[in-house]
Amino acid sequence: MKGMVIMALMTGEEYVESLRKLKLNIYMLGEKIDNPVDNPILRPSLNSVKMTYDLAQMPEYEYLMTATSKITGNKINRFLNLHQSTEDLVKKVKMQRLLGQKTAACFQRCVGMDAFNATYSTTYEIDKYYNTKYHENFKNFVKYAEENDLTVDGAMTDPKGDRGLSPSKQADPDLYLRIVERRPDGIVVRGAKAHQTGICNSHEVLVLPTIAMRPQDRDYAVAFSVPTDTEGITMIIGRQSCDTRKLEKDADLDVGNKEFGGVEALVVFDDVFVPNDRIFLNGETEFAGMIVERFAGYHRQSYGGCKVGVGDVLIGAAALAADYNGAAKASHVKDKLIEMTHLNETLYACGIACSAEGYKTESGNYQIDLLLANVCKQNVTRFPYEITRLAEDIAGGLMVTMPSEKDFKNPETGSLLEKYLKGVSDVSTMDRMKVLRLIENLCLGTAAVGYRTESMHGAGSPQAQRIMIARQGNLAQKKELAKAIARIE
Repeated sequence: MKGMVIMALMTGEEYVESLRKLKLNIYMLGEKIDNPVDNPILRPSLNSVKMTYDLAQMPEYEYLMTATSKITGNKINRFLNLHQSTEDLVKKVKMQRLLGQKTAACFQRCVGMDAFNATYSTTYEIDKYYNTKYHENFKNFVKYAEENDLTVDGAMTDPKGDRGLSPSKQADPDLYLRIVERRPDGIVVRGAKAHQTGICNSHEVLVLPTIAMRPQDRDYAVAFSVPTDTEGITMIIGRQSCDTRKLEKDADLDVGNKEFGGVEALVVFDDVFVPNDRIFLNGETEFAGMIVERFAGYHRQSYGGCKVGVGDVLIGAAALAADYNGAAKASHVKDKLIEMTHLNETLYACGIACSAEGYKTESGNYQIDLLLANVCKQNVTRFPYEITRLAEDIAGGLMVTMPSEKDFKNPETGSLLEKYLKGVSDVSTMDRMKVLRLIENLCLGTAAVGYRTESMHGAGSPQAQRIMIARQGNLAQKKELAKAIARIE
């Protein structure tokens, strides 16, 4: 991809064609995938990313989907934006909600955007302290990504091995990605990054540390970017519930969401060379924690947008199921839909609040309010699970006992299913089945990876947010407020 300069926003189709030029090393279900672009399991995830390009071309969404580059002043996709105001931070959350509504899936570019902003401000402060050139390196990389309208995967999570041991104390030193060789022209890295959503749909990968580091972990304090088809990178796609339904001939109904989806991969870096101009952290352990904390804050903000958009679709599907079941007027169903909406909007409120309370960093880009971002993500670890439970309650047991699409098409059984799975008389049996399959997809199927489990573990598992809330909650100040009101000297 190096050397290619577009200087304009790509269309969705141009994005798809740009991926065909990559020579990615991908394995899935025990086989090497030579054409990931057209693979029926992988293509829905690509379509979700494609939507981030399609919407940027539409005048009605331009204000959310595009921004003005801090570096060049050019019009860019917002997923490449370095936030320049609290308004930018708010628009980010609104954009993510929009995309969740349009795809009902993970659109896979948020980690890259959040890694961009964390790396930008952190490299500025490293250079100020050490007189290094990381910030200039990173600005050049951002400019390159903007000029070519690239999708950049953010890679943070290491396999971690024994969680009770630091990176340098692991029995296998490769369980955290590390520098194995420092050369005059760059570094060589080895290790892996886990749970990499959308990396097979990305042009570049931006690698960051996963935890704060001590001096003895110097070789693990590394940040860099390389093209995703760099020699030595192998992607092994993760298994999802119901994923092989997409392989069935004429699969439609059973898939639930035929067009959009998301996939994750374990990404192995087997002695990958990184040139000097793509290095953004190289052993400065005291700054590893800073870049991790800032990234985590941005990404915990992100969940106040994307999960809310998907939640909008799930709430709508549950309401449709109630209509089609003839239960929409039941008071308990109305109350459940109200509760689902209340929980969803609470998530959104937190995402907007931490954005509105953002502040300018030394480098000039904007950081969210870290306390409120952690509160946002702590809510995300809980509320989608309750929204899902209520959706399953409204949908009914048929959601998980429904016969397959092939049985509907079978002349021996199809008419029986049409007759006995009918709901209200003015809605077709097939439409009733479609909405139930969509709910299944979001609650139990391929989309549940992004809506349920990622809500728990993405951007740090719940305890990580509680640690940050304890650290930033400022109990000492609250004690003084109480003392003042109680007139305690």
